[in-house]
Amino acid sequence: MSAASHLTRPLKGLIVGQVRAVFNDAARGEKPVQRHADALFPPDSVAWRVHGDVTSMMVGGIAALLLQMLHPKVLAGVWDHSGFRDDMQGRLRRTARFIAVTTFGAPDDARALIARVRQIHDHIGGTLPDGTPYRAADPALLAWVHVCEVLSFLDGWIRYGEPTMSRADQDRYVAEMARIAAPLGVDPVPHSRAEAEAIMAAMRPELQVDARTRDVASVLFDQPAPSVAAGPFASITLQAGVDLLPRWARAMHGLAQPSLGVPFLRAGTFGVASTLRWAFRA
Repeated sequence: MSAASHLTRPLKGLIVGQVRAVFNDAARGEKPVQRHADALFPPDSVAWRVHGDVTSMMVGGIAALLLQMLHPKVLAGVWDHSGFRDDMQGRLRRTARFIAVTTFGAPDDARALIARVRQIHDHIGGTLPDGTPYRAADPALLAWVHVCEVLSFLDGWIRYGEPTMSRADQDRYVAEMARIAAPLGVDPVPHSRAEAEAIMAAMRPELQVDARTRDVASVLFDQPAPSVAAGPFASITLQAGVDLLPRWARAMHGLAQPSLGVPFLRAGTFGVASTLRWAFRA
């Protein structure tokens, strides 16, 4: 073994360990999800490509959360039924684990998790401050949540993983995600990028920002890093998530361009992505 190998192997182990600690709650006995060839998505699926990249998924996840909370009924579900102030990191971790299990995990585990999430949605509801009722299981509301995630994950991957991704593969990714959307109760279910964008555009008149939106967003922006080592990673992915937002969504949130400057931010995020891919490469 070369001297370089003696140096790089411990470094890779340290990086991988820190990242796994972010996404797996050791206190709950969570371990990294193992990849199964018979998963709901096959190994040659676009979903394996998109969901297998840590950095672009984190960036996309932040953008998706900021988009989702612009809908007052989605925001109300978070406000009324979650401990987001004390456990924002846990919320992000649970979303990441749901994606990992349903994409790469054993098919029975994936189906059981989808069924459990749908059951949770069936018991969440309430009223908005103006008295309008809402249900988390509302198919149209689930469609909003779904397209925010699908388009954000896809755009994160295009920006930091595959800038030349074909439109055909983008459509294929959206179509593949119907395997999760349909059993969750999403309706309408998009099967192409254009259909997903149309659902998002149709929902825009219902979006708004108020004091509660700003409160939830501030909790996201002010959350402490899960560890000292993860601090720089968390900071840059947060800013990259804001940068990934559509211009209209960034304007609604009143968010300026990232403080690092767009070229520096994107170069830095790409550097983080390259480092993590190197660390996780066998």
